[in-house]
Amino acid sequence: MNAIEHITLEVNDLSAAETFYDSAFGAEDLIRLRRSEAATTGFRGFTLSLLAAQPADVDALVNSAIDAGATTIKPVSKSLWGYGGTVQAPDGTIWKVATSSKRNTREAGTRFESVVLLLGATNVADSKRFYAGHDFRPGKSFGSYAELGGADDRIKLALYKRTALAKDAGVAPEGTGSHRLEIHPAAGSFVDPDGFTWA
Repeated sequence: MNAIEHITLEVNDLSAAETFYDSAFGAEDLIRLRRSEAATTGFRGFTLSLLAAQPADVDALVNSAIDAGATTIKPVSKSLWGYGGTVQAPDGTIWKVATSSKRNTREAGTRFESVVLLLGATNVADSKRFYAGHDFRPGKSFGSYAELGGADDRIKLALYKRTALAKDAGVAPEGTGSHRLEIHPAAGSFVDPDGFTWA
């Protein structure tokens, strides 16, 4: 089975991005940075999610990101599915921080249990078939959402209809130009139906 080894975010200001990510989340082994001036406007078609064990950790992670220079898109709040909020890093990457837990069971910390890369797909069913052909194991799937890969993957992969993903993130769905993202799989190089580069 294929899996994501790490992700490269393309940024205008490499030094500023390194400072932000060193301070904000502590995901250096999963996220790489590369300088790029590729044109991009609006929603880039993806979000990254940090899944935490408890609400106090969500608060700690979001506060850490804001202290490091992120801006709030959706303030942290309770919902039917759990607790979370969305921020935008200075480089433009959208991060959702969430937990399905409703209670705190230990002292708060800036810890997260997993990272999820959500790719906005024009057609989720077509993209799901494409990824199955590149050896990604199908997981939970419903309507405009599909998970791919194994439960123990370092970075989990999910597909979400682009408009629904933008709505969930709290931004307008329009956007053009570069995704400013390169995904590094365990096996193979390819470009998916929505132009995401795997190398």
